[in-house]
Amino acid sequence: MGQALAVSYVRVVGVERVTPRTARVAFVGDALAQVLEDRPDQQMKLCFPRPGQALPRLPEPDADDTYGMRWYEAYLAIPEAERPLMRSFTVRGHDRAAGVMTVDFVLHGDDGPAARFGREARVGDVLGMVGPSSLYARPLPAADWLLLAGDEAALPALATLLESLPAGTRALVRAEVADAAEERPLPSAAEVAVRWVHRDRGGSLLDAVRAARLPEGAGAAWLAGEAGTVRALRRHLVEERGMDRGAVQFTGYWRRSLTQDDAPTAEDLAWAKEQAKEQAKEQAGEQAGE
Repeated sequence: MGQALAVSYVRVVGVERVTPRTARVAFVGDALAQVLEDRPDQQMKLCFPRPGQALPRLPEPDADDTYGMRWYEAYLAIPEAERPLMRSFTVRGHDRAAGVMTVDFVLHGDDGPAARFGREARVGDVLGMVGPSSLYARPLPAADWLLLAGDEAALPALATLLESLPAGTRALVRAEVADAAEERPLPSAAEVAVRWVHRDRGGSLLDAVRAARLPEGAGAAWLAGEAGTVRALRRHLVEERGMDRGAVQFTGYWRRSLTQDDAPTAEDLAWAKEQAKEQAKEQAGEQAGE
C-alpha cells in the first residue's frame, strides 16, 4: 500500500552560487525530518507563489491518499489565479542533524519561476513542497558497470547517485554543461570516469555517449535531462548498443521550448506511457522476489 505525499512549507536559510549558472539554496521546514530519507535521487516538487502572494497556496493533503496522487486533484481544484506555479526538483543534500535540505537551481536565461527564484532567493523566503516519497524511489539496476548521463538539470540527482555508490563499483559519467565554468566536483567512493561536455565548444550529450567506449560485461544506464535527448540516448543504447530495456532508467526533466505549465505533446504522452510500463515491470519483478 502507498502513502500520501506530504505537502508542507519550507523556508530559505542560505543561498550559495556554486557555479555562475547554479544557485544552491538551503531550506528548513517542519516536515523535512519526516519526509526526507537517506537515499539518492529524492524527487519532489516546489511550489512558487503567484505574483502578489506572500506565500503559495498549497493543496490540502489527504490522509487516505493510497496512491499518492489526490494532492494533484486538490492542486488543480485551486483557482488558477491562486494556484501556485510548480516545478520538479531533486534534493541535492540533506543534513539530518541540522534539519537542512539543499536544492540546486539552474539559472537558465529564461524568466521562469524557478530560475527567477534561484537568482533572487533571500533568507526568509518561503516555498511549498510536495514530497518526496519512497513511492517513486527507483534503485539503480544491478550491473557490472554503470553509465550515468545528463545535463545541468540532472546533475543534482546524478551527484547523489554517485555519492551512494560503494567502493568497487565502476561508473562512467557524461555530463553536458554550458561551459567549463559549470563543471563541479562529483565525489564518489566508486571508480568513476567523468567526461564533461561543453556546449560552447559544440559538444552534445548524445554525441558524447555515442562516442563512449563502454566496458565489457553487463551494463546499466541512468539517463536524465532534456526529454528529446533522453529519448535519443535510450534508443541508441537499446537499439545500437544492445542494452536490455530494463537496464536503462530514463527521465525527461524538461522539454525544449516548453515548460511544465504547457500541455503535454503526443510524444510526451507516448513517452510517459512507456515509462509507466517500464516502472510497472520493475515493480512486478520486485514483488515476485519478495
